[in-house]
Amino acid sequence: MTSPGPRGMLGVMEAAAWVLHVDMDQFIAAVEVLRHPELAGRPVIVGGNGDPTERAVVSTASYEARAYGIGSGMPLKIAARKAPDDAVFLPVDHGAYEAVSAEVMAALRALPGVVVEVLGWDECFLGVTTDEPEAVARDAQAAVLAATRLHCSVGIGDNKVRAKIATEFGKPRGLFRLTAANWFEVMGEKQTRDLWGVGPKVQKRLAEHGIRTVRELADADERELVEEFGPKMGVWYLGLGSGHGPAVVDDAPWVARSHSRETTFQENLTTPAQVAAALADLAALAFDDCAAEGRPVSRVNLKVRYAPFTTRTFGRKLPVPSTSRDEVVTAAVALGGTLDADREVRLLGVRAEMPMPESGDPVERTPVRGRI
Repeated sequence: MTSPGPRGMLGVMEAAAWVLHVDMDQFIAAVEVLRHPELAGRPVIVGGNGDPTERAVVSTASYEARAYGIGSGMPLKIAARKAPDDAVFLPVDHGAYEAVSAEVMAALRALPGVVVEVLGWDECFLGVTTDEPEAVARDAQAAVLAATRLHCSVGIGDNKVRAKIATEFGKPRGLFRLTAANWFEVMGEKQTRDLWGVGPKVQKRLAEHGIRTVRELADADERELVEEFGPKMGVWYLGLGSGHGPAVVDDAPWVARSHSRETTFQENLTTPAQVAAALADLAALAFDDCAAEGRPVSRVNLKVRYAPFTTRTFGRKLPVPSTSRDEVVTAAVALGGTLDADREVRLLGVRAEMPMPESGDPVERTPVRGRI
């Protein structure tokens, strides 16, 4: 592998700056199989307390389980109906996953000339200057495997968007390079939903304008997108169609934008008093997460899922950023007072947003914790 170094120091041809996206393969399930080797090769579903009769969702499913149509975010009860008789349901163990994640990131940081930007337990960006990005990617895979006995896939790109999307073409345990040179060859006829940052709601809104493929998004009228999504996001989505995105990998400590707490109730809440009490508890926990960082709360958002499965989210900005638990709890309960009292509630969540430091502009990522 060519040693990364300053531009111009590798001969006539300058080494290029690359972004690598490292994504652990079936991370949570893989950690559980390491802890329980007898589960290797069996469908493993991790979620909630591990009881498929309770209300909870799948956190991850092994590849063997995915073959039966089981995936992240699916209610455990539905997963149980799809799963074969030899499937194993396990509870979520945050501490175990955090410990293994720390080992993964430490192994990657030890690679020479690499900058690591952590995105979550199981993924990160690597920034490197080299003329052999595949060699760096293979070194990353080997380092992670040696440190944890776990496998990962690596996407190679000339920016973060292309590197992130490339990883899906490399799974499992592989590599894939996606750049401006092959973007439309690989992605042009893909659905817009295949783009990083385009969810089902945005996909639907784009389709209403006749935009269904990545190529159609790249060729869309900027004014039309700005009218639909606003001046910032409209321009962003237009560029996303061509694979444009940031290319700088930043290893600065991540600063949270908000903290969330939510819970799915085993029995639906049926009265406003039950809803108010639950929101007070959740808001207090979300506030405490913010207070632990010494930061005030500027906005409170509520998430509600009515029975059987209709979800709404909305919020309210506080008059001034607050360091008072009572004020945050009161705001959350007041939002709860606007809910439809005639509908039963199966899930509630409270998100407490914090003002961001003026010196930074970090990527928004919101930690979400279940009720303790």
